[in-house]
Amino acid sequence: MLVYTTGKGVNGFTLDPSIGEFCLSHPDMVCPRDGIIYSINEGNYVHFPDGVKQYIKYTQVEDSKTSRPYSSRYIGSLVADFHRNLLKGGIFIYPSTLKSPKGKLRLLYECNPLAFIIEQAGGKASNGFKRIVELQPTSLHERTPLFIGSADMVAMAEDYMAKYSQVEAK
Repeated sequence: MLVYTTGKGVNGFTLDPSIGEFCLSHPDMVCPRDGIIYSINEGNYVHFPDGVKQYIKYTQVEDSKTSRPYSSRYIGSLVADFHRNLLKGGIFIYPSTLKSPKGKLRLLYECNPLAFIIEQAGGKASNGFKRIVELQPTSLHERTPLFIGSADMVAMAEDYMAKYSQVEAK
C-alpha cells in the first residue's frame, strides 16, 4: 500500500498485482481523533522520561469510560505501527532515553514526512513538547523523540510530558 498526500488530505493506494498498478483504495483517509492502541518498546521503560512512564501507566489502568486499558501493539517497525494507528487510531511513541537523550529517529527523513501525513489525516505529531513540523533542523541527521497518531492521544501524552518531565527535548 502507498499512502500519499500533496497537502490536501491523504489517499491510500493498493497495488493490484494483476495489472501491476496502484489503485485508489482508501480515498480521503482520516485518522480517528482517539484510539485504544499504544505502540512503544516497553523493554526500554526504565530509561524513559517520567512523562512517558506516567502516560504508559495511564494507558494500563482499567476505566470503561475511556476504554482502558488500551492495547499495546508494538511491531518494532515505525511504518507498520504508524500505518495501523493511522487507520484504526492510536499512538506510536519513540521517546528519548538515557542512552539517546535526543531520540533515535531522524527528524528530516523519518519524522517530518510521517508528521506531514498524519496532520493531513487529522492526527498529530510531536516531540513530546512541540509539533514535529515546527522543529527547525540544525543538521542533516538530527534526531528527535516522536509521539505520533490520534490527535487526542498525542495531546494527552504531551500533557504528561509537560507535567512530569523536567526538560524539553531539543
